[in-house]
Amino acid sequence: MSDLDSKINEHFAGFVVRKDLVKAVKGNAIVPTYVLEYLLGQYCATDDEASIQTGIETVKDILRKHYVHRSEAGLIQSTIRERGRYKVIDQISVSLNEKTDSYEAVFENLGIKKVAVDSTTVKTHPKLLVTGVWCIADVQYEFSDEARVSPWILETIKPIQIAKVDYEQYRDLRRSFSTNEWIDLLMQSIGFRPEAFGRRSKLLQLLRLIPFVERNYNLIELGPKGTGKSHVYSEFSPHGQLISGGEITIPKLFVNNSNGRIGLVGYWDVVAFDEFAGREKTANKALVDIMKNYMANKTFSRGVNPMGAEASFSFVGNTDHNVPYMLKNSDLFEALPSQFHDSAFIDRLHAYLPGWEIDVIRGEMFTTGYGFIVDYLAEILRHLRSEDFSNRVQQYFKISEKISERDRTAISKTMSGLLKLIFPDGSQTETEVEELLRLALESRKRVKDQLARIDSTYPEVDFHYMGADGVKRSVTTVEEEEYPQFYHTKGADGGDAQEDTLLDVPVAPLSIERKEGAPPPVLGTAHPAAQSSIALAEGHFVYAENRKGVSYDKLFGPYVDGASLVVVTDPYIRFFYQIRNMMEFVEMLVRRKRPEDQLRVHLVTAPDDGNLSRQRELLDSIKAACTGSGVEFSWALDTSGTAHARDIVTDTGWKIVLDRGLDIFQPPIKTEGFSLGDRLQDHRVIKGFYVTYVKVRDDNADSIGQQATGAARSG
Repeated sequence: MSDLDSKINEHFAGFVVRKDLVKAVKGNAIVPTYVLEYLLGQYCATDDEASIQTGIETVKDILRKHYVHRSEAGLIQSTIRERGRYKVIDQISVSLNEKTDSYEAVFENLGIKKVAVDSTTVKTHPKLLVTGVWCIADVQYEFSDEARVSPWILETIKPIQIAKVDYEQYRDLRRSFSTNEWIDLLMQSIGFRPEAFGRRSKLLQLLRLIPFVERNYNLIELGPKGTGKSHVYSEFSPHGQLISGGEITIPKLFVNNSNGRIGLVGYWDVVAFDEFAGREKTANKALVDIMKNYMANKTFSRGVNPMGAEASFSFVGNTDHNVPYMLKNSDLFEALPSQFHDSAFIDRLHAYLPGWEIDVIRGEMFTTGYGFIVDYLAEILRHLRSEDFSNRVQQYFKISEKISERDRTAISKTMSGLLKLIFPDGSQTETEVEELLRLALESRKRVKDQLARIDSTYPEVDFHYMGADGVKRSVTTVEEEEYPQFYHTKGADGGDAQEDTLLDVPVAPLSIERKEGAPPPVLGTAHPAAQSSIALAEGHFVYAENRKGVSYDKLFGPYVDGASLVVVTDPYIRFFYQIRNMMEFVEMLVRRKRPEDQLRVHLVTAPDDGNLSRQRELLDSIKAACTGSGVEFSWALDTSGTAHARDIVTDTGWKIVLDRGLDIFQPPIKTEGFSLGDRLQDHRVIKGFYVTYVKVRDDNADSIGQQATGAARSG
């Protein structure tokens, strides 16, 4: 086990399970994850491999004997008849038969109806009256000569759930984990390998859990297919209900006027609408109106008396186009049905999760480590719904007073949810609160910015906050930074867009610090001949994690044009992917330089003590590849162990300082090369990083060139 897995088992013994075991036992059983993990938690809650294998066989045997496959329903019915009683695992729902004044159950997979249920069972488990609940049940068969009497009887029933949860213990044990360890534990709990995700990507995954931990929270996620948008709502918790967006009715969701019975919102913590998007879909206007009122006021009414509920709504759907297309031609809500593409409905959404930032789910993303039994975590999150952590922000930061009360409520609920998930013990620091606050502001800003495009009566809002120093700290969305030429347009044709000063595809940073009056940097892909009349800018530029459209060519190309010597200092050009980055940097220089020019590139890096021979071999491969290209590549190892700087220096007087060196991209999708992200840097997702451009004064211009030359010669 990893160090984290050992720590998880040490502190949460009995409440965790190895997540890859679910696949080992599931087979062809169409059972939610929380059902399987409930069983695994009973028999495989150990780190002893032999006990785990024995437990797996036990769970498989239980599923084999008691889980009802639809194709084998007749055989199970016969077994119950012959034995008189039999235990089954099935999805069960109950309804009241007014003609006989009795409750009757329906077994979804077993295919039997009118199963007699006593009133005590219904009172103990009222959710059975609303929709199907997975249960372990004892079913009896007693034949009667009376045709009206069903032979099927429900003797005992036990919903799949953890019997007892100690929240205080959970909160106390949280203190034994660092923030990064706890986030990774939560990631493993929902089935993902933390190493496959960047920090922001992890937080976006956790954002999906806020409806489970926050009452009356309204979340929307629109994005490409295959990113697991509905997985958490169907598999993660027995307190969530996933329904098709086009199959819901007012009586089913809110209240049935004929009998006064409350609908899904009264019994479930989360109601998720799957496949919610689709311009061709239609929705009942009365349903939309009631939903808008409920989302805003937590109440609804179809009769005389208003009713209240605590269920959160989550809307998930697929987008038809990519982000720049939507921003240029419509808005980020373009995929919604026309009845929901309404400013009043959209304004009631607390957060917009950018689904285009979520990777398509791949095999290597799934964890083999330990995580909470999802039902245990679901009960913890349900307990936390009654608490409010939003006031924890106020001791560090103040949100702009210009933000409306509805915006402020949305931001507070998102913040409260994130704090409950990551810091249930209140151990957050100022820096950690600021990170979450920026995400909460951004999630609401994405909604509000699109409202300003859809409805001219909504003004643009300056989303910012202030710390103890009183300095204004503005917040932008990733797509705003990535596509500034489209993001702030009003018309569908982009006619109101301001002229963009960047060449080709812009690569605008998150934030800029440069000398007053200095022009913006040229970050385009124009040929060097077109660069001669353009002044390059000094400055410090910050780029947000998870955006695309960034490449070495745009970041460095204009600054290395005209140089005859480029020295790269980066102690972390050791592993294969890092050396591949170096090769791509050299490739960029080969493409940009004039055929008749000669350019020398020298790398100073640190040795890979674990595999020095492989490092030397790969670096020499770059040198050999440059033969005849007009670029001469050389390298040297700094064995002093004191080199930590990461920068690029040219003999033309430019110094480019990098906090990550050339390692600015997240790992590309492994598809044997058949991926745009593998082939084109513009299509890769970046890590968060900064770059600083420094130009020496003319009277010292030679000094930086001399330093570069000296470094190259010493190599």
